Amino acid sequence: MPHSAHSRFRTLPQPGHADVRSVSRLFPYLWEFRGRVLLALALLVGAKLAAVMVPLVLKEIIDTLNKSHADLVLPLALIVGYGLLRFASTTFSDMRDVVFGKVTQRAMRRVSMAVFQRLHALSLRFHLERQTGGITRDIERGSKAISSLVGYLLFRITPTVLEILMVAVILLVKLDWVFGLITLLTLAAYIVFTVIITDWRTQFVRRANTLDSEAYGRAIDSLLNYETVKYFGNERYEAARYDASLAEWERVALQSQRSLGLLNAAQAGTIAIGVTLMVLRAAHGVVAGTLTLGDLVMVNAYLLQMFQPLSFLGVMYREIKQSMTDVERMFALLQRPQEVEDRPDARNLDVVAGEVKFEHVSFAYNPDRPILHDVSFTVPAGKTVAAVGTSGAGKSTLARLLFRFYDVNQGGIKIDGQDIRHVTQDSLRAAIGVVPQDTVLFNDSIYYNIAYGRPDASRDEVVDAARAAHILDFIESLPQGWDTVVGERGLKLSGGEKQRVAIARTLLKNPTILILDEATSALDTKTEKAIQAELLEIAKSRTSLIIAHRLSTVVEADEILVMEAGRIVERGRHPELLAMNGVYAMMWALQQQAEAEDA
Repeated sequence: MPHSAHSRFRTLPQPGHADVRSVSRLFPYLWEFRGRVLLALALLVGAKLAAVMVPLVLKEIIDTLNKSHADLVLPLALIVGYGLLRFASTTFSDMRDVVFGKVTQRAMRRVSMAVFQRLHALSLRFHLERQTGGITRDIERGSKAISSLVGYLLFRITPTVLEILMVAVILLVKLDWVFGLITLLTLAAYIVFTVIITDWRTQFVRRANTLDSEAYGRAIDSLLNYETVKYFGNERYEAARYDASLAEWERVALQSQRSLGLLNAAQAGTIAIGVTLMVLRAAHGVVAGTLTLGDLVMVNAYLLQMFQPLSFLGVMYREIKQSMTDVERMFALLQRPQEVEDRPDARNLDVVAGEVKFEHVSFAYNPDRPILHDVSFTVPAGKTVAAVGTSGAGKSTLARLLFRFYDVNQGGIKIDGQDIRHVTQDSLRAAIGVVPQDTVLFNDSIYYNIAYGRPDASRDEVVDAARAAHILDFIESLPQGWDTVVGERGLKLSGGEKQRVAIARTLLKNPTILILDEATSALDTKTEKAIQAELLEIAKSRTSLIIAHRLSTVVEADEILVMEAGRIVERGRHPELLAMNGVYAMMWALQQQAEAEDA
């Protein structure tokens, strides 16, 4: 199994106590509608009382009709009562489902929303390591499992066991203790066989689910990278990887199916023995004259009434175990710790001027691979500072730390003198606008994607942002105009068009602090210069941090930081750095030479 898939499943709780935790975690969501829950339980008990009374009334009808012809009287009241009891049994069950429906649906909604919010609250590290398909599968199965778990536990298992106990008491009182004993022994044996064999085969079900999520994740990952697959002609390779996951799933699924056959045989045998003993005992009583024909019919009716739902107890138990597994997987997402959390006493960021200060910042994504070493610099309010350097120098990490995707290992980052670890993440990120290097758009209209920068903005404001990003003419030239759907991750637009949409929505957000992370890297030279001039004009009124590889885009910056291996090796304005004749001057010369050759 790939590391990413393995890491998602190794943290899952083991069966046993986890089943109890799954049910207990659902309880608060159900108890919100305690009135409906209690009414549903009352209807459930009423339905079962009516059901167990039906064979008793049927016995009385038969015994009345079994008298000699001279004494025969039509038991009209008993027959009407028989009909009313059957009607009550069915109607109470239907009313119970109607009453409880809102409870189940609301619980599914609340839990799904909690997981969705938790996924957005988890760190960037989690989302870089996660497998989208597998996580989606876990949430989908978990949501459905809530309905199954509640339905089976409350409205299948509980009434079935309640009915069997009531029948056992009736048989014990109306007939003799042997009938009650056979009923309880059959029930006990059935439950023991079901629990033991189901617990044994749960390992195959869990493994099959793990492999199902892995296969689904691989399929989604392959489809998301459709173009890469095509570039390298690896369709057969991807199909082979997918089929390997499916083959392993098929093997485990067959084991699960065989173990199911064994379980069904054990359950059927237990019921057959119990039914045979009960009918034999009742028939013997009729022959001996100790029981009436009505008693035999009553026993037979109870057997049908009891063992019909009991025959599904194995299926219900398996479904409950499966649902508990699925719910636990979903709740495991809720239990994952947040790497970056607001402190209990965190206050909103108070942006006065917008000064940004890095003070002796050191950081590593992994302990064995440090990225930044004792980095210190200040971006004065309303000024522009650029960070340049080769790939892997740590430039983009500065932006991620400022946006607080991660917390620094040492040192601190302050905005207007406030440590960003001491303020709320919402207020921090509201003050910062980011134009990333790799822009990913929603599979929606261009208007939606630009308006996403500030969803409550007016249409005129959205149009102004598009104009400032030099994309308005392009949008208006499209057949569907603003309603043009950009495709999944924005794949229907070119790299430059996507980047201009990203710039437009950041401008619409109108942040105090602006981060441009290789913001014009995907644009052609002419477009880049036009947008760069606009960005520099916008940056003049904001505190701006520009991450750049192309030095021509930062020559106007108030200060340029030259980074190598996570350290600032040079700093100053463009002319000063050229005069130093150091790393920056060498980079400038190489890029100028490359541009000249391209020209």
